Amino acid sequence: MEVSVVSIKWTPSWRIIADRYPPIDFFERVADKADWEELLELESLTNPSAKASVGNIYLIPVQDRISGQGVGRILPAFTFLDPNPPGSRFSNSQFGAYYAAKEFITAMAEAKFRQEQFMQESGINSYQELDQLVILANIAGDFHDIRGLQNDLTEIYDLNDYSHSQAFAARLRQQGSYGIVYNSVRQLSGECIAVFRPPVITKARQGERIVFQWDGKKITGHYKKSDYRPM
Repeated sequence: MEVSVVSIKWTPSWRIIADRYPPIDFFERVADKADWEELLELESLTNPSAKASVGNIYLIPVQDRISGQGVGRILPAFTFLDPNPPGSRFSNSQFGAYYAAKEFITAMAEAKFRQEQFMQESGINSYQELDQLVILANIAGDFHDIRGLQNDLTEIYDLNDYSHSQAFAARLRQQGSYGIVYNSVRQLSGECIAVFRPPVITKARQGERIVFQWDGKKITGHYKKSDYRPM
């Protein structure tokens, strides 16, 4: 079926990631996007780990490259891919996407699901505190809109099988789509976005730090680190 394209402006959008992933300052320091490869090669002469820390920059076409303050929190979503199935709903081991939510509560539900899935697959059955970081960014552009189409696109909205949604995303990417706006399946009143091309994301900045509490089977709660009171 044909999917309409709508103009989206979320100021801000909300994204929650594991706090173990630091920003990549290479993207913030390098202004000339056409010179990324050469500059990374030069940096690698004195820092052998430079390439590994930046990811595969060839995955971002020159016309879609951005630099400057805050982009070190944006571009890793495109240069580091999930090497293992099933990947994510609209990205896989071949292409990445920047995922965000329209509201904080939706971002929390999505992050909780991802972290629970990771911990369960890792077989960690002891109590853990999992540091998370809130990323706020403005997103503005034209996106393919599948909100409200859960009954028509049941395979794309499948809770666990991402094969159809990834194929759908791949087709749109080939057509030059900036991404997909869709209903969250983890927080039913929420909206999410999967961005395929970085230029529509601006002013990324760090928000609060949050800790998820893992009881060995599931995440049972969270607290903000700003609520901590020293004694």
